[in-house]
Amino acid sequence: MRKTTKQLQMQVASNQKLVMVTCYDATFARLVEKADVDMILIGDSLGMVIQGHEHTIPVTLDEMIYHCRAVARGSSTPHLVGDLPFGSYQGSTDTAVENAFRLMKEGNVQSVKLEGGAQWTPLIKRLTTAGVPVVGHLGLTPQSVHQLGGYRIQGRDEETASQLKKDALALQEAGCFAIVFEGVPATLAAEITQMLAVPTIGIGAGAACDGQVLVLYDLIGLDERFNPKFLKKYAQLHENVVD
Repeated sequence: MRKTTKQLQMQVASNQKLVMVTCYDATFARLVEKADVDMILIGDSLGMVIQGHEHTIPVTLDEMIYHCRAVARGSSTPHLVGDLPFGSYQGSTDTAVENAFRLMKEGNVQSVKLEGGAQWTPLIKRLTTAGVPVVGHLGLTPQSVHQLGGYRIQGRDEETASQLKKDALALQEAGCFAIVFEGVPATLAAEITQMLAVPTIGIGAGAACDGQVLVLYDLIGLDERFNPKFLKKYAQLHENVVD
């Protein structure tokens, strides 16, 4: 039986941290499950990790569904979150809802994740009303890499920090059951975590979030070129593979 949104929220309410790992296939999903991970994110980061693109934008909905199905087949207890890729929800609300339905029905995930702030609250309300659990994503939003001018820390100045707080409250009010914060100053992430009633999951956002997420390929050191400051590598498997 997979963990539900309510079980995840109750875990945080009882002061237990959430562990989320990103993977994209059945083999890694089996390993993640044996490690008692709470949530698996099938992320559109597969565009970079699996497909070799420079960013996540080329990933299609059909590709996301393919990888979500693979992870679902390899696991049975972690809560599965599937990314809605770029272009699958930024158009009409009706199309976005249909795409979210596809990701859940064909990809066998229990919730979807989308990037962005208060501008997406009408869509989030529509999705949650229709029975689609939603995880929000604020801060450094990779699908907006061209708009942001690169992979830059967000919320360093008073204006953007204030906007992040407003966006977080708006996402919570719209019905998100959890929110990912990526590339946000630790002090700001800690402050927002205290403000919210829903769990926060950090990546490059300090240790005060209610949970943490890393890409499995990164945390076991399969790519020696990827070394951001926030990444803790628990192994250097690229050396073992080459040897």
